[in-house]
Amino acid sequence: MILVSGEALIDLFVDTRDPEAERGRVPATAVVGGAAFNLAFGISRQGARSGFLGGLSEDGFGRMLASRLEAEGVDISLAKTSRRPTPLAVVATDPEGIPSYTFHADVAESDLTAEDVPLDLSGIAAIAVGSFPLILEPIGTTLVGLVRRAASQCVISVDPNLRLSLVPDLRHWHTRFDGIVRHASIVKVSTEDIDAAYGRDADEGKIAQRWLDGGAQLVVTTDGPHGATAYHRCGRVKVPGRAIKVVDTVGAGDTFHAAMLACLARTNRLTREAIAGLDGEGLRILLTECAVAAGITCSRRGADLPTLEEVRAALREV
Repeated sequence: MILVSGEALIDLFVDTRDPEAERGRVPATAVVGGAAFNLAFGISRQGARSGFLGGLSEDGFGRMLASRLEAEGVDISLAKTSRRPTPLAVVATDPEGIPSYTFHADVAESDLTAEDVPLDLSGIAAIAVGSFPLILEPIGTTLVGLVRRAASQCVISVDPNLRLSLVPDLRHWHTRFDGIVRHASIVKVSTEDIDAAYGRDADEGKIAQRWLDGGAQLVVTTDGPHGATAYHRCGRVKVPGRAIKVVDTVGAGDTFHAAMLACLARTNRLTREAIAGLDGEGLRILLTECAVAAGITCSRRGADLPTLEEVRAALREV
């Protein structure tokens, strides 16, 4: 099983361009979401077993999130039922479909302590962490402890999914993120993450090499329509993006991450040794599948991640 820990929330999509907005009425649609939530059900849709470890509110939205995870085949036996409310993320997209977020946090997603984490990790092949719960408490400290304990037993995959609007102290974020990355097998990061964390003039290749030198087996950077790049001891592999009609990019990064972990799991390569043993052709095939999956999500509204059958059908057209 691939265990995903982090946030499950409600994305509240608003359309400020709607004529009703002029009358002070903004149409809104509530959609289940959150990076960890998307990743968990995305892995399941891609044909691999997944579980969710995190706080789920006992309120109506929380029950909806739990029901949706179960309906998608995600194991929620390790999820914590929290009395805190479900977090909300207000999402507005620009004419190109690029989303901006306003978060109402400090809620159920942060409510995870060391006592809520299983001591027995047998049967767990990988643990995926990331996004803004890394700097929330108590979940941030809990995830650090989990990663340190689990790194010798299973693959650790990290996606920072950095949102500067939620990070009051970037130095604290770096301390927390660097502390987790040193235990990671896989680091999946977007160019937007690198720009936000290290500045627009940062050298992507040097940053990736530093993580590889620190112990990671695979670093993957995604750059939207420009494709994705893998950094590995066998070398650097880049695949192009797909020409698609973008509805919005919500959930694209989560889709890429889910497809990568699920593909490795389905092909019995979700171990540190197998990931380290990948060659250039194997990386190209892996990145192509992930890019195709992300493109499907971008072609429809919200984080509607594709199934394995949809990805395979799209791959036949590549």
